[in-house]
Amino acid sequence: MKTEVTRAAPLLALALAMPAAADAADADRTIIVTAPGETDAAEARADKTPGGTDVVAHEDYADKSIVSLRDTLAFSPGVYLQPRFGQEVRIAIRGSGLSRGYHMRGITLLQDGVPINLADDNGDFQELEPIFFDHLEVYRGANALRFGSGTLGGAINGVTPTGRTAGGVYLRGDAGSFDSVRGLVSAGVASDRVDAWGAVSADTSDGDRDHAQRHSLRFHGNVGMQLTDRITTRLYASYNNIDQQLPGALTYDEALTTPRQANAGSAAGDQARDIESLRLQNRTSFDFGRAKLDVGVFLNAKSLYHPIFQLVDQKSVDRGGYVRLDYAGGPVEATLGGELRVGDVNSKRFVNNAGKRGARTFDAKQDARTATLYGELRFKPVETLSLIAGGIYADGMREQHETFNGFAGGVVDNYGRADFDSFSPKFGLLFEPVAGVQVYGNYSRSAEFPGFIELAQVSTFVPLDAQSAWTAEIGTRGQAGMLSWDLSLYRADVKNELLQYTVSADIPASTFNAGKTRHEGIEAAVEIAPTDWLRLRQVYSYSNFRFRGDVEFGDNRLPVVPRHVYRAELRLGTDALHIAPNFEWVPKGPYADYSNTVRTPGYVLLGFTAGARVTRSIDAFLDVRNLTGKKAIGDIGAVIAATDASAIYYPVERRAVAAGLRARF
Repeated sequence: MKTEVTRAAPLLALALAMPAAADAADADRTIIVTAPGETDAAEARADKTPGGTDVVAHEDYADKSIVSLRDTLAFSPGVYLQPRFGQEVRIAIRGSGLSRGYHMRGITLLQDGVPINLADDNGDFQELEPIFFDHLEVYRGANALRFGSGTLGGAINGVTPTGRTAGGVYLRGDAGSFDSVRGLVSAGVASDRVDAWGAVSADTSDGDRDHAQRHSLRFHGNVGMQLTDRITTRLYASYNNIDQQLPGALTYDEALTTPRQANAGSAAGDQARDIESLRLQNRTSFDFGRAKLDVGVFLNAKSLYHPIFQLVDQKSVDRGGYVRLDYAGGPVEATLGGELRVGDVNSKRFVNNAGKRGARTFDAKQDARTATLYGELRFKPVETLSLIAGGIYADGMREQHETFNGFAGGVVDNYGRADFDSFSPKFGLLFEPVAGVQVYGNYSRSAEFPGFIELAQVSTFVPLDAQSAWTAEIGTRGQAGMLSWDLSLYRADVKNELLQYTVSADIPASTFNAGKTRHEGIEAAVEIAPTDWLRLRQVYSYSNFRFRGDVEFGDNRLPVVPRHVYRAELRLGTDALHIAPNFEWVPKGPYADYSNTVRTPGYVLLGFTAGARVTRSIDAFLDVRNLTGKKAIGDIGAVIAATDASAIYYPVERRAVAAGLRARF
């Protein structure tokens, strides 16, 4: 650990040696990256929702070495995040995509209101780079209807700055364990009618396991124009170049004793996930006084080079558009919208010769369409009560035309197609008995269509049904004196849940429709801030996910997500100097298999962050993780029945130290 601190020390020394010009900065200038008004507006929208929502400001995670969404959403109630390696994390809300061992499903991810998900609803969340964000909006379950999401998990929207919310030059850099270095340079400018913001980030690390190196280079920028007093438009561009070696999963004993090692097959096959993507989008807003209309279009082009059990080589283009009308007049508010995503994928697979292309084994053209129409009406019969009704209609198509398959001994012509449609209503109420305190309840339906990862398994097109659920939720949020809280209780009765199981360490998981399952739980966040220099943040999740009278698994618990997870952070001090110890506690680990034969052990992870104001324009920060070097299992690739030889376990992050600087000029 001493060596790790020594590696990070030059950054802190650099802070103390910054030019004297920094001291001459305007006395009112601070290191705040975002404009408070933007976050306040997001929180006001969230407060009108009769269910679980929260807004995470950049300041809440500024002292961390921001590697993945886990660093930004660690204290967002109900969001389950466990690192696998590097920027790869498992992300689930209310058990969404519970058994998906890679990529993501069941959550709509957006950046600046435009979906990251591909047209078949799959996607790589690594393209959502949290180091850029102004703030994040988290809408759990059917509460995400305003984003056109009808999934069990809901939606996460990362909002980037503009030239008006982040003017000037902002620099951020950190370095630490495993030869990790991360940096960001951004700048914003604004005039009366035009503003622009752009940022470049770079990241490199050897990783905390063998065969886990990663490198990335990213750009994000936008230009806003005030066309008239009522019409504004904003153009966005994002570029990602991400190279990530895959260390793979380990056996139970390996994960708990030698977590640094890589899976032998992953190393031999030089397994990796290399992504290059370009996203272009436009959003134009029309302000009609009581009504506001947003119209947008987007284009996502992506290349995936992915040596695993075979070498997957995919190139995809997704395009689409959306429209959303918001109206507020007296006791009535309404939202109406629609979205269309269309995508084409040229999917090829080859024999994996140590990370290089061998003989071709698969060649297919995959076409997908997902379209939604949604609406929500909010009516206030009295000032303290809102009644909400709405719904979302979704339509989807997945089509694959396979023209080559080496496993069949020659050229073949296989065709598969699946069509889906579903209507999901939502009803809710929001009651505010006193100022600053809300009580809410809702009852809603969700629907999720399978994507190509589920339908095009290994070499054939598998017929699967859409997953649906009815969810009941009650809760409260508010603030009273030094106490603030956010508490939701939910129960989702799920039909045809899309579950996966690992066939072997080298072959992607197969998917099946379960019969009836139930997801129920508690999502809680409590913050206590008696003074400006003392704040205790806590989040707790209770997750009771199980089969219901299944022919094979009875009433067994679903694997992967532990029943109890608790995190806490105590921040002592002010912006001038502070330290924030934190810990994560999982009393008992989850089951690793559907048969409930193996359960992973619980664990406690300790760490802390710290920060200091060096000048009026420069801050220094320190991030220490897994302080005691605890060896534990953080994530699992589910199987039907686990054995001692099952390589399905991912260890928690090893001890790591990073230090860095933030500066604004």
